[in-house]
Amino acid sequence: MAGVLVALASPLGRDGSVDEPAIGRLVEHVLAGGVHGLLALGSTGETASLDETSRRKVLAAVVEAGSGRVPVLCGVAQSHLAAAIAEVEAAAKLGAGVALVAPPFYYPMSQGALVEFYQRLAERSPLPLMLYNIPQFTKVVAEPQSVATLAREGAIKGIKDSSRDFEYFEGVCLATRDLPEFRIFTGSDTMLLASLAMGGAGTICGAGNIAPRWVVRVYDAYARGDLEAARSAQDELYRLVMAVRGGVFPSAIKAALHLQGICEPWLAPPGGRYDEQATARLREQLANMNLLSGEPSRH
Repeated sequence: MAGVLVALASPLGRDGSVDEPAIGRLVEHVLAGGVHGLLALGSTGETASLDETSRRKVLAAVVEAGSGRVPVLCGVAQSHLAAAIAEVEAAAKLGAGVALVAPPFYYPMSQGALVEFYQRLAERSPLPLMLYNIPQFTKVVAEPQSVATLAREGAIKGIKDSSRDFEYFEGVCLATRDLPEFRIFTGSDTMLLASLAMGGAGTICGAGNIAPRWVVRVYDAYARGDLEAARSAQDELYRLVMAVRGGVFPSAIKAALHLQGICEPWLAPPGGRYDEQATARLREQLANMNLLSGEPSRH
């Protein structure tokens, strides 16, 4: 598995109900952009803010809409082992092919405890596991040597690193360089080209919800050895990411999708929506990028 995987938003109604038709529209939108996989219930998908029933509905809708065209991953963010096991088992029953699992959050965690968590989860898991490193949310860093230990044991098959710390990303690459099957994805759209140069497998990204073809363009240009085109595409992607960086995450991404006619702008309760002035600025930015009526014609 490699390439551009989209960390899908979870379309919701104002009351927090799952909008399954909008999930279908979103999946078709990103697949039309040429992406290589779908992540349901990641951070962009608000997994930690959705109740169990909603999580199941979101994943089932993504799997149904994807209809086997690309791999479907399921995000798991639980604060203890038993809950993580239950989430992975449910994901397998609903048709996900891989579980992307964040470490338990709330209490501090030693590296030994982190390794043991993934080892014990792997023993029970019906799905291959990937580790999700996102310390700004979990307050836990999976150190490169811990990642390498788990990778060598086969407990995890890959990692998504959303730390925005390129030194950390490089450390994981170096620690697992002798494991060619281990997949290292960046979760930071702005670091895609740099991560590929270091040996990364691709990205699991939020901006791909809005402009999937823009992200794929970076990956494809690098893969064919056209560094100039890859840099140009990365420059454009950077500008898009900065445009949707504001507000309470992922409210700006949902506002952009609303402006594109894909889904409503609401976050899971008690979250609201991107404010009106910010939305007006975002509308202007997306219009200037030709992202309110499909992909840019100049490309």
